[in-house]
Amino acid sequence: MRKKKDDLTKKYIKEIKSADVWSVFKIVADFVKGFDELGELGPTVTMFGSSKVNSENRYYKKAQELSSMLAQRGFNIMTGGGPGVMEAANRGAFGYKDVESIGLNIDLPFEQIPNKYTTTDLNFDYFFSRKVMLVKYSIGYVIFPGGYGTLDELFEALTLIQTKKITGVKVFLVGVEYYKPLFKFIESKLYKNGMISEEDFKQIRLTDDLQHVVDELEASILEQIEFLKEHKLEDTQYYRILEEFSRDKNIEKKS
Repeated sequence: MRKKKDDLTKKYIKEIKSADVWSVFKIVADFVKGFDELGELGPTVTMFGSSKVNSENRYYKKAQELSSMLAQRGFNIMTGGGPGVMEAANRGAFGYKDVESIGLNIDLPFEQIPNKYTTTDLNFDYFFSRKVMLVKYSIGYVIFPGGYGTLDELFEALTLIQTKKITGVKVFLVGVEYYKPLFKFIESKLYKNGMISEEDFKQIRLTDDLQHVVDELEASILEQIEFLKEHKLEDTQYYRILEEFSRDKNIEKKS
């Protein structure tokens, strides 16, 4: 009897280890897929927000409007690929010539049904690999009202900027009424108690002015070009993409 229990224990441990090994391959596959499909994107904006709002919701409408404004200026739009705000953002960009409407979906037991407004649609097994792809290839993040997942993505982005893992990226909270209490908490508790610096706090732009978001994201193209020049990176593909984009779209520095 003892031997039988030991044999079962060994078998159980072996199965767990085997599953862990296969998990490594699945993780690598997630990253390879993302790098391969997204590595040569032009300027892209990632938009986050609740999956639970419908097309009559004001934030759905705002996300669709902003996405359309950005796509009209040549920006690709990337989302988590699901319903709600994600659908609205993909919908706003869908159909614009030479613009990608990208959805990075994830397999969930509920909620996450891919929306029909994507031109590029990728499925991920893991939240963390999907999240890397959502932030890695974007020049800006627009955060519409949402729940735990949206807040997780917001603070992940802010942490990456704070620790200089990504540079030249702008973060916008759209939904002043919704986000003002959180913004105040960050200011009165985190900033005032020295948990974050003034520079960290200024990374967040709270606004409902959609044209301001577009203008700021266009300005960030020029800022990144200057940054790359300062660091002698004119020979990189990324520099060439940004420089060509700014020239084609007639983006000029505003006085």
